[in-house]
Amino acid sequence: MSAEPTDLPHTAPSLSLAERAAVMVMLLEEDQAAAILGKLEPTELQLLGEKMCALGEIGPDLIAQAIQGFVKNTERSGISARGRNDHVRTLMNRAVGEVKADSLMQRILPLGEERAPAIELARWLTAEALIPLVKDEHPQALAVLLVQLEAETAAEVLHALPADMQTQVVHRVATLGPVSTEAIEMLDALLQERIGERHGQAMLTMGGPREAADIINQAGKGAEKRIMPEINRMDKNLAKEIESEMFKFEHLFTLDPQAMGSLLREVESDVLIDALKGTDEANRDVFFRAMSSRAADGVKDEIAARGRLKMADVIEAQKAIVAAARRLSAEGVIVFGVGGGDDEYV
Repeated sequence: MSAEPTDLPHTAPSLSLAERAAVMVMLLEEDQAAAILGKLEPTELQLLGEKMCALGEIGPDLIAQAIQGFVKNTERSGISARGRNDHVRTLMNRAVGEVKADSLMQRILPLGEERAPAIELARWLTAEALIPLVKDEHPQALAVLLVQLEAETAAEVLHALPADMQTQVVHRVATLGPVSTEAIEMLDALLQERIGERHGQAMLTMGGPREAADIINQAGKGAEKRIMPEINRMDKNLAKEIESEMFKFEHLFTLDPQAMGSLLREVESDVLIDALKGTDEANRDVFFRAMSSRAADGVKDEIAARGRLKMADVIEAQKAIVAAARRLSAEGVIVFGVGGGDDEYV
């Protein structure tokens, strides 16, 4: 048996850079190749597509040539250590999910090496704290930031922007597509700088009535009965703020048809229509299931005929329904399906 040749056969045609790239892309799995192609400019995509179609049969010699060309190019480059922890975390998140990835990263990194990125810290800030940090930034940077935030916080930040910029930002959010790690790193650096300028080394405010309300809601009714009277005794105004956050319109979506029926009997028809006008159709079904088919159809017709409605009117109507729900909950007529614990039932 003759020895394997150490060099490429002389009969193998010489590939151009574009042809080598075409071969490398075709060696990848479809989803990997699609992710790469999605980042190319139209002219680059057209050129690469033309080469992929024109190459015809691709034998081992051409594959080896493409790989050797790739290896040769990498000899002149390297992989930066900047942002390495964040990059590894991103890969881990995609592989095993955020919770498992967080646990793995705590084991992988030495104690104290993992610094929370500023963009992670931004997710904990209120809209009021975020707006001064980013209000003068480019719409693209704002779009990348908004998609990292909870929808409610993102909406408040958007609302605080100049009217002409709001459209630009929303357009970029809708067409954002894949975001490079470099763009995330640039946004993180920007936030880090702005937070440092504005707050120095002072501790940033975290938590608040909303976070406290979320925790109490998840802890269950028994915890609420123990905690809220004590909070009220310590600070009546704070207790009111927490209570207002504990009962949100979205919490009504968890009610069963019987409880929802009890609530709807306390709500005026016009108030219900205004409230549902600003609610996703999927969430409206929770209300419709508690009505007769005829009544539900009538409400649907009224919503369609209502026309444009100010968001302030929608919010006011939803608050009125929430107030009725709070009253019925205090009377024990309806129960929200949150939390657990051994003191929930008797």
